Amino acid sequence: MTGYGKSIVTYNQKKINVEIKSLNSKTLDLSTRIAPLYREKEMEIRQIVAKQLERGKIDFSIWIEKDDAVDAAPINAALVENYYKQIKAISEKTGIPAPQDWFNTLLRMPDVTTKNDVEKLSIEEWAAASSAIHEAIANLLTFRKQEGAALQKKFTEKVDNIENLLLSIEPFEKSRVEKIRQSIVKGLEQIPSVDYDKNRLEQELIYYIEKLDISEEKQRLTNHLKYFRETMNEDGAVGKKLGFIAQEMGREINTTGSKSNQAEMQNVVVKMKDELEQIKEQVLNAF
Repeated sequence: MTGYGKSIVTYNQKKINVEIKSLNSKTLDLSTRIAPLYREKEMEIRQIVAKQLERGKIDFSIWIEKDDAVDAAPINAALVENYYKQIKAISEKTGIPAPQDWFNTLLRMPDVTTKNDVEKLSIEEWAAASSAIHEAIANLLTFRKQEGAALQKKFTEKVDNIENLLLSIEPFEKSRVEKIRQSIVKGLEQIPSVDYDKNRLEQELIYYIEKLDISEEKQRLTNHLKYFRETMNEDGAVGKKLGFIAQEMGREINTTGSKSNQAEMQNVVVKMKDELEQIKEQVLNAF
């Protein structure tokens, strides 16, 4: 199921940003972009995301924004003074003129503005970052729930439509037995000099009608529709399960169509297939 979540927390004049995006996928496909300071926690981050999101194509990002004043590299005053003394001494000894712009010269010297301290992840900062991760995931799950509620409404509408279409088949189903009988009798009567056993005809007609009977298909489809509704109300990830039920619904609708030898019944089956196809298109979005 698609979703989006973001969180920002502040720690020691830093802004810790976490952003999570999810797209439809049958399995969990997690890609991460992690700020260097937090890379040692990558496995823990992956476990947190996998445990709560379960499946989907997930893009996870965590990065830091710092105040420029805080992040500026310090000037090594002792090194600047040392360079100054060396250059001045060389100038006096060799007669080479001293630079007119001392600051411009000295600040270009090696390591004068190099930031040598290695930043380490503290327990307190990781707690703040972890809080941001959990909040972003919670925001994404809220987004998913909203989308899930809209999907459930759509699914309910489509399932109701299929159920109503299934009921609309009954009048045509009852009348077709007599139509089939009349058609066969009429065909026999058009063949000259043919004498047939009416009892045998009735027996063959019953056998023929039984082959075209859709009672079992209707019952199974009704059960699948009921199960689909029940599954939508279950906790946890139900997208795959809904997909399997939709496949079974499709089998019963297709069999009903193959047994429907009336244009009116076949038209109803086509409408049921259209409703089911819309369910199948959206079921990939179901969590």
